[in-house]
Amino acid sequence: MEVVDEDNRPLAVLPKGLVHRQLLRHRSVQVLVFNPEKKIYLQKRNNSKPFFPGRWDVSARTHPRLGEATYDAALRILHEELCLEVEHPQLTRTLPSCPETGFEHVSIFTVPKNTLPIIPNNDEVSEGYYFSREELTCLVKEFKELLTPNLVTLWEAGLLAAS
Repeated sequence: MEVVDEDNRPLAVLPKGLVHRQLLRHRSVQVLVFNPEKKIYLQKRNNSKPFFPGRWDVSARTHPRLGEATYDAALRILHEELCLEVEHPQLTRTLPSCPETGFEHVSIFTVPKNTLPIIPNNDEVSEGYYFSREELTCLVKEFKELLTPNLVTLWEAGLLAAS
């Protein structure tokens, strides 16, 4: 995994576990998939995941591979985790590396009106569901322990609503 500086410039390549344990800055890509009714698709992470197993998270997320553009990483993770082939996910937001993002420079992509079937890859995702804004609010307020900290952070920042 590529370690970057505060301005998102590459510094080194280190193992992912080490980067996370030492809280080193790095990149991540997160994709938010919405259906035409503006419901957001959340995935429930597979229980074998090393970080936050069995918790609900954004539609798809990954770290770009060495030399991989964030756009290409978004396309890859949609295919790998959700068997979803989309034409043009839209880069809607970037977040700087900070403690709240897990020291990740985050690129957030959106699929605004997905009508294609989503087939979760059981190696990565145990299940998934489209949640309305009200359902997601209830989850965050009443069942925060079932969600990844990342999902809660994005909800609190108002970044999980369909445009």
